[in-house]
Amino acid sequence: MESLLQIKDLSVEFALRTGTVRAVRNVDLDLDRGERLGLVGESGAGKSVLGFSIINLISKPGYISGGKILFRGKDISKYSYEEMRKIRGNRISMIFQDPMMTLNPVLTVGQQMIETIRAHMSVSEKDAKEICLEKLRKVYIPSPEKRLKQYPHEFSGGMRQRIVIAISLLTDPDIIIADEPTTALDVTIQAEIMDLLLELCRNENMGLMLITHDLAVVSEVTQRIGVLYAGRLVEVGNTEEIINTPKHPYTRGLIHALPESASGKRLNQIPGMMPGLTSMPTGCPFWPRCDKVTDRCKKEAPKLTRLESGTIIACFNHDKRGA
Repeated sequence: MESLLQIKDLSVEFALRTGTVRAVRNVDLDLDRGERLGLVGESGAGKSVLGFSIINLISKPGYISGGKILFRGKDISKYSYEEMRKIRGNRISMIFQDPMMTLNPVLTVGQQMIETIRAHMSVSEKDAKEICLEKLRKVYIPSPEKRLKQYPHEFSGGMRQRIVIAISLLTDPDIIIADEPTTALDVTIQAEIMDLLLELCRNENMGLMLITHDLAVVSEVTQRIGVLYAGRLVEVGNTEEIINTPKHPYTRGLIHALPESASGKRLNQIPGMMPGLTSMPTGCPFWPRCDKVTDRCKKEAPKLTRLESGTIIACFNHDKRGA
């Protein structure tokens, strides 16, 4: 059966004065209806660029330089602006990191929600308002009739993020891409938002792509994880398998850097820094930081290969047992 979303050999480049740099390199991923996929990696790994490229929201000088993005079997990477409007915010919705960047401060929540509905659906204002109230109830906003008349600044950070999630649900999308949806929130509110997303995915049979640097969050919410490093996928597999028995040295380093892995000892850290897009090393991009590096790693970039466990990995010297 064909996946709802298939990303095939996708590359994204930025044309700079100093030359062209590749932010996403030959990525292959898929997402089924109702599936929850996590994308993890350090800042600069290409997670957000990949998410934005799916709905063609990459600002110039960025552009998709190769590959395909198949949604329901059709390559939407080649769609015009008007064709993408029927997909973006309609069939595929996005939740951004900062709700105040999403919400217009001079319009009430009701005005913004009704405007979103009527941009994608032919309904009366009365019916649009009913849809708004229904979605606000789904995200557990109290007194939704009153809330529709309020402005974004009248809500707390957690409530604003719930409003943004409600807006993303207005058209009953097939997929939600959530880009660091809880970064600006305290830990308790973070947990509430992630529980809400999990509940909505299960009840509405929506696919979720959760972009985050927080492995603890993806381990609680997702079914599969894709690990990105310097724009490349280095490991993809079942969440439990990736968390408990990571094969790639980078994935293992990320997991060992979690506070719960330290058990009262000094926190582990991966030595060095991720290379910049303009100073990418030859061969495997991770070799300058890797404890298993060989001469082959410095000359040749490993391709993704599938292991017996089902995990897909790009490494010549991966841990066959996991850590």
